[in-house]
Amino acid sequence: MQIYWTKINKIIDESPEVKTYMLDCPEGFTWEEGAHTHLAFEGFNAGEKPNRSLIRHMSISTLPHENSIGITTRIKEQCSEFKTILRNLDIGDEVALFKTHSNVPLKREDKNIYLLSSGVGLATFRPLVLDYLERADNVNQIHSLNIDSSKEYLFTTMFASAPEKKFTVQFVDNRGDYYEEVRKLSADKNGLFYIVGSDEFLVHNIDVLRNEGIQPEQMMLDKHEQKMAEFLSTNVSI
Repeated sequence: MQIYWTKINKIIDESPEVKTYMLDCPEGFTWEEGAHTHLAFEGFNAGEKPNRSLIRHMSISTLPHENSIGITTRIKEQCSEFKTILRNLDIGDEVALFKTHSNVPLKREDKNIYLLSSGVGLATFRPLVLDYLERADNVNQIHSLNIDSSKEYLFTTMFASAPEKKFTVQFVDNRGDYYEEVRKLSADKNGLFYIVGSDEFLVHNIDVLRNEGIQPEQMMLDKHEQKMAEFLSTNVSI
């Protein structure tokens, strides 16, 4: 396993509780849209076993041509040891990256794509949208639906409807409105539905979509193959 040590070059306050940490691109480090990586702090591998409290699985919210690795995350006032350490890091501090992979690349299959996310889960979709806006080949259109009860919606400059580019955006602040919109979107029986959020959020979305006749192979989750199969076989009613 290759570990890439790199430095923070910028910290962006996206909202009162959400920050994006921009990291230098180490030589040889590559990724594609929809990628996640493992972010770790100094000392995580000092013992016989990795210190898992110093490691987190995080989405990358940028594309390689932006020349920085973006890690966007919510940090609440009361938070974990990992988030506390992250909150106290500054420009120039070092972090480690390893095990980078994409479970949700942009599928170019001449279909409509629906991006369903909760809160900061939108960060996973930012690179997919950027990739689409730069090259729309073999994608009919993209619609993004995000629920965030804080109403501090993220990336509103990029996530703004552009009908001429066949890209539309919806933000809602409550579950009732959100799931009603998901049911409306599921009228497209050939669409591809990408879902990013907490495990509970994934299960509820899968349940709604399946009840509306959307097949498991039409749903893309930011989970590795085995975990994705477990989620897509789950049947939980809302």
